[in-house]
Amino acid sequence: MLNLLRVSGFALIDEVEVPLGPGLTVITGETGAGKSILVEALGLLRGGRASAEMIRAGCDEARVEGVFELPAGWEVRDRLSAEGRSVDDGLVVRRAFARSGRGRIHLGGSLASATDLAASVGKLVDITSQHDQHLLADPESQLAILDAFAGHGALRAEAAEAYRKLSQAQAELATFDADAHARAEREDLLRFQLSELEQAGLQAGEDEVLRAERERTKGAEKFLAACTRGEEVLYSSDDAVSGCIAGVVREIATLAQLDPALQPVVDSLRSAQAQVEDAAGELGRYAGGVRFDPERLTEIEERLFLIGRLIRKHGGSIATAIERREAIKGELAALGSFEEGLAARKAAVEAALARMTALCAQLSEQRRKAARGLGRRIDETLRDLGLSGARVTVLVEDRESLGSKGRDRVRFQFAPNPGEEPRPLDRIASGGELSRVMLAVTQALAKEGPATTYVFDEVDAGVGGGTAEVIGRKLAAIAKHKQVLVVTHLAQIAAFADSHVKVHKESSKTRTNVRVAVLSADERKDEIARMLGGATPTAQAAAHAEEMLRRSRRTAKGDDSPVG
Repeated sequence: MLNLLRVSGFALIDEVEVPLGPGLTVITGETGAGKSILVEALGLLRGGRASAEMIRAGCDEARVEGVFELPAGWEVRDRLSAEGRSVDDGLVVRRAFARSGRGRIHLGGSLASATDLAASVGKLVDITSQHDQHLLADPESQLAILDAFAGHGALRAEAAEAYRKLSQAQAELATFDADAHARAEREDLLRFQLSELEQAGLQAGEDEVLRAERERTKGAEKFLAACTRGEEVLYSSDDAVSGCIAGVVREIATLAQLDPALQPVVDSLRSAQAQVEDAAGELGRYAGGVRFDPERLTEIEERLFLIGRLIRKHGGSIATAIERREAIKGELAALGSFEEGLAARKAAVEAALARMTALCAQLSEQRRKAARGLGRRIDETLRDLGLSGARVTVLVEDRESLGSKGRDRVRFQFAPNPGEEPRPLDRIASGGELSRVMLAVTQALAKEGPATTYVFDEVDAGVGGGTAEVIGRKLAAIAKHKQVLVVTHLAQIAAFADSHVKVHKESSKTRTNVRVAVLSADERKDEIARMLGGATPTAQAAAHAEEMLRRSRRTAKGDDSPVG
């Protein structure tokens, strides 16, 4: 329930504060007094679009504030509390927007967005205007009305989630299937690369060994000459180093027998002789293995060229090329499971479609059952509103395609007179008839709907007399369950109010300002008399106003019937 509405710097309002209570509150005033400005301000608290054009001339910003009392256990209260927003002492909603385009929104003491308002306050306050009468003919609005009456919000949410999963599964299948050609091309490329690498049989460090062999093979004559000459100098020639050392050893060894101090020298010479002979032997063996083989040199060059080409393609070294070979094997294994992946995704789509189809069938069954009950409920109210021969038929039809709300299309059809075939509501109903149908729909939803506050902005257009009084009774009946605010020009409706708010303009040469006042009992009688008799009501109008108020009080005391 909305306990307080405060507006400043908005349209023609400098600043107003309107305390509100439970039951039925009517808002009246002369045409053009600014009654609908309050409704527009409420629309901003519900997340409506703000515009700099709404800001009062001479003001830098406009501000709208509301204080809501949230019943314990309501989904909106629990959700806001879980978000850490203050709700225990009432939900305070503030919205300010400046000419610069910047705006600030506070919801329960924390910053919020217009989307946050729509998701919370938008569920608390239901605004019905003459424009909404035209929305009544919109199939999506008609579907929402039927679902609200049926009260299967949990099933509808489950269907919406199932549709999301179905759409996701279908998108994954389409993407996976669309990649089939690219996957085939990729697989061909990888198989070629793997074949090339496996045929090459690369070994770690192979390139370094081959480069060394290439240098030996290219310089075979130099290697042979140098090694042969070295072997001769060290061992096999007549004056070889080994022989010279041996002669020195023999001579010094003789002297060492006379002087043991020379024995270490003898030992060193013998060791040097042995090392020289070993080195000569290595050179001889190396020389024996040196061959100049042009065919082998060609093989080495070709092998090194192949290695160079492969490592340029696969990372710059033999090690990275070998790693790439193993990675290709893994990727090919994954690509090889494409058919399995495709089958799995097709199965996921089939399962999601089966789940969605089953939920749609449940929704359709519940909607058809609820459609009959909603039609009867509306017809009963229309009879009370002076349309005794009229009837509304709620049709639930199958659509070819599935959607997040199921596969049903809902159409409200209207027959204003007995014996006439029902036709689409927007094509046959007059403005007054639409007003009464809208009221009947609202009454049907008053208990089931999530809103705590219902706002009617001049939906009584095109009615009067006894019908207006019946509308007043119906609004009062709705107000037994929910807070109701009504902008009206009809005294017959205003007489049923629990609280009466009057809107009027005060003008000077340079400024016009909208004022709002909560009327006392005497002021209320005067206002209803004005609504009956004009700016200067007669005594008869005053007496009529008093009688209307007395009759409405008696009706309120005696009518304990529930809504519908």
